[in-house]
Amino acid sequence: MDVLLGLQWGDEGKGKIVDVLAPQYEVVARFQGGPNAGHTLEFDGIKHVLHQIPSGIFRSQILNIIGNGVVLDPIILKKEIEGLGKFSIDYQKNLVVSKKATIIIPTHKLLDAAYEQSKGDKKIGSTLKGIGPTYQDKIGRSALRIGDILSPDFREKYQVLVDKHKTTLSFYSFPVDKLEEMEGQFFEAVEFVKSLNLIDSEYVVNDALASHKKILAEGAQGSLLDVDFGSYPFVTSSTTMTAGACTGLGVAPSKIGEVFGIFKAYCTRVGSGPFPTELFDATGEAMRKEGNEFGSTTGRPRRCGWLDLPALKYSIMINGVTQLFMMKADVLNIFDEIKVCTDYVLPTGEKIDRLSFEITDLDVKPVYKPMKGWHCSLADVRSYDEFPTELKEYVAFLEEELKVPIKLVSVGPDRVQTILR
Repeated sequence: MDVLLGLQWGDEGKGKIVDVLAPQYEVVARFQGGPNAGHTLEFDGIKHVLHQIPSGIFRSQILNIIGNGVVLDPIILKKEIEGLGKFSIDYQKNLVVSKKATIIIPTHKLLDAAYEQSKGDKKIGSTLKGIGPTYQDKIGRSALRIGDILSPDFREKYQVLVDKHKTTLSFYSFPVDKLEEMEGQFFEAVEFVKSLNLIDSEYVVNDALASHKKILAEGAQGSLLDVDFGSYPFVTSSTTMTAGACTGLGVAPSKIGEVFGIFKAYCTRVGSGPFPTELFDATGEAMRKEGNEFGSTTGRPRRCGWLDLPALKYSIMINGVTQLFMMKADVLNIFDEIKVCTDYVLPTGEKIDRLSFEITDLDVKPVYKPMKGWHCSLADVRSYDEFPTELKEYVAFLEEELKVPIKLVSVGPDRVQTILR
């Protein structure tokens, strides 16, 4: 089983790459996260955003698995599947859902909003999709799972959890007047989800491995948002690294093959938290505009900055990355000069090239290496040989620093604008 994950703060372009790699695989499986993910695919002049469904869904020969590590919103899943209607996809055949996936219920979203509101100016920038509170219930052993919807006493189980949530919401004086309307949608969506192929996914995944089928595990968010290794507390609530593919699908570590690490040719971040290379000037604004850096799930403008090598090296290390894919190289077309952060300077004046525990609280200054930009369009480039010299130099410098081969460079959003090296 190969694993594909983001090495930065999410939004690296994973959806496109799964779509490009998918023909080489028989199974694509999502292993964590929930509807806070937004995987954008563009092909044949169509742009489509997936939130919970694996990005192999547009290939009829691929089995798509929503794994046990995912937190699933039935309402969003129903809408997503309805949105696939125009593509004539037989989702009954090529989409399956783990019975062990945890369900996001309406009060999880209310709790999310209540918690975020209570933080005032210390907000973490939650997508307010109910992800955090759902994972809290999972860890607290009070959550509902997809298999529970098949139980004759599902409504009773549901009500027990809602009553618990209402107690918390009343503590925060958070209104629940929208709950009845949300519940109407929720139970309608639950009936729809019952009609899907609900499975014990760990058996399906391991049977596929035993039959020598090729599986691609698809991560959501990015490694620097990992609940353990990200810039805590400004992180997501799941394990976004390679290790999460093992727990989120029920696969032994020895079964992991290639680890594809995806990174942008620069950096972006949504929500709060440290971002040493963030640009607050016209350069950052130009980068945001050129890269259309607005969240595919929330529409929020993303914070933009130059590539951060200490952070990237850290992600490569904890994930065991074997191949690198560089995305959105074309966004840097507009710059005469490109910068890469090679080190940080601490407030004490000490220079480091590591992400230490204290980095969340310290005001670190990036040390930049300037490089000459290529300042030309890459729209029609279809091979590495056609790359401008400056882009080749950029790729070579990064490979030398990161010690992992950059096997793919994306020069535009479409499937065909993907250069394999």
